[in-house]
Amino acid sequence: MSNDCINHEYYMRPSDRILALIRRIFHNNPEFRHDSFKHVARFAPVIPLMGGRPDLSNTLQRVVTFADGSNPLHFGCPIILAAGANKTALRICDYANVGFGGISVGTATRHVREGNTHRPRIGFVEKDRAIHNSMGLNNDGVEAVCRRVETQLEAAHKTHLCVGVSVAETPGLTDENEKLKDVVETFAIAYKVGDYVEINVSCPNTGENRVDLDTSFLEKIFTEITNYRNSQSYRKAVYAKLSPDMLECHLKTIMDMLVQKGVNGVIMGNTYPTAKVNELPVCVTFDELTPLRGDGNRGGMSGRPLYENMVKNVKFIRENYPQMSVMACGGIDHGFKIYDLIKLGVDAVQCYSVVAFRWMAAHAMRKELEEALMGDGYKTLADYDAAHPKL
Repeated sequence: MSNDCINHEYYMRPSDRILALIRRIFHNNPEFRHDSFKHVARFAPVIPLMGGRPDLSNTLQRVVTFADGSNPLHFGCPIILAAGANKTALRICDYANVGFGGISVGTATRHVREGNTHRPRIGFVEKDRAIHNSMGLNNDGVEAVCRRVETQLEAAHKTHLCVGVSVAETPGLTDENEKLKDVVETFAIAYKVGDYVEINVSCPNTGENRVDLDTSFLEKIFTEITNYRNSQSYRKAVYAKLSPDMLECHLKTIMDMLVQKGVNGVIMGNTYPTAKVNELPVCVTFDELTPLRGDGNRGGMSGRPLYENMVKNVKFIRENYPQMSVMACGGIDHGFKIYDLIKLGVDAVQCYSVVAFRWMAAHAMRKELEEALMGDGYKTLADYDAAHPKL
């Protein structure tokens, strides 16, 4: 295989057609369909023909290490369930049943949030295999989320799940000092329990300006986060979750700052603002998307159309900032894509939308990744890593 990062196609199996039927049945209640994944994860081991079990083999296990001495991350496989799938941190271990090797819970804010009160706040785009949402960071608050993580972390590790906590600034704050205090308090609570912490500075779904558009304030956030981390007796990995729609010059400015502040890595990226949907290879137009907010906003898009744009950004980061760990997120729906990204130097991938379109998607992608490795003569991902050590 080359590392051209082809947008590999998968073909509809009978089980995928069942998923398509479920989407049609619940097309008027997309949030129910979105939320039902937690029940699939829970009952996968006992649902006939589903075959949902944690894969405890070592074939795809991956250890991500950091030059600054931050605690290494141990993934059962480099496929992480992205933030937004499990906002509550309830029943974390269930997600090993459906094939994931890691999970980012949240995104959590300092206090409980109802999120966007408009309905619907999720829409499916069948012909593009995409989802757009404007949930508005609804969550139970970082203290409740992290209490649950703390009580489940040991059990999660036994199922080979690495657990990260995604956090964000509380929308609605106007005073800059209050915003900084809010972010640092939220980060500090998550830092105590998560295997890693990701700072979501790019959410397009709250009705407010994204933090990553204000580079001055963004630098203040990561200055305070760095100061807090340096004051602790232990060092955990910190990732910044960035938006996929930034111009290269803006991305460079942010990356230079993150390197200077000692941030371990980036998650590239978040959902794509639907106001710019014409920049993606999609069939749908903005006007065809369901309004998800009272002001007519259509939220952020995730799914297959984001892949090529994500790859472009990942290549830029890997070529210019090789010291940074990268988790790729956007349009990842095939194990061959994961292998292509690994060959680019990506440490892990995050996905969520694919579970709405592929039956037992993570297990399917595991098999495809194993096939790709064997095609290049590797029995395990560790064999590949041994042959391609980090510089």
